Amino acid sequence: MPVPHIRFATPDDEDALGRLDRATWSTQHAVMPRPQPPYEPFYNDRFGPRDHLVAELDGVLVGYVRLGHPTTLACNSHVRQIQGLAVSDAARGAGVGRALLRAVQDEARRQGARRISLRVLGHNTPARKLYESEGFVVEGVLPEEFLLDGEYVDDVFMGRGL
Repeated sequence: MPVPHIRFATPDDEDALGRLDRATWSTQHAVMPRPQPPYEPFYNDRFGPRDHLVAELDGVLVGYVRLGHPTTLACNSHVRQIQGLAVSDAARGAGVGRALLRAVQDEARRQGARRISLRVLGHNTPARKLYESEGFVVEGVLPEEFLLDGEYVDDVFMGRGL
């Protein structure tokens, strides 16, 4: 099985990232409505190529993770937050998500972060198990925070020290 190659995204990756984001959209992890044409650009004023690590298998982009700051406050600048993670259906089970998680933690450390956090929907058991296996712990739960497909879903806050 090929090993995922992880690198920073480039401006040339924007179309592929947008397609991947739309192809993987699901209420399993998304709280925003399904994207509809005309599609918004993947990169925006808040997140550009250097805020994304991408995974490739055999030269094909199959996943990404977005790393950001949870707030703009100087007193919170030692924390980074995973603000998006996607893996193509075809690449699931190939270690792509785990490789992206490990790489983004390394990048957060390189940036001087002491902590990393994320939010995950309570019903997203596969993602929660992956995060837990990489040392993330539940630090808080907002019960029934979202109404998705007619069901109330918890917003789970997870984090870990670096």
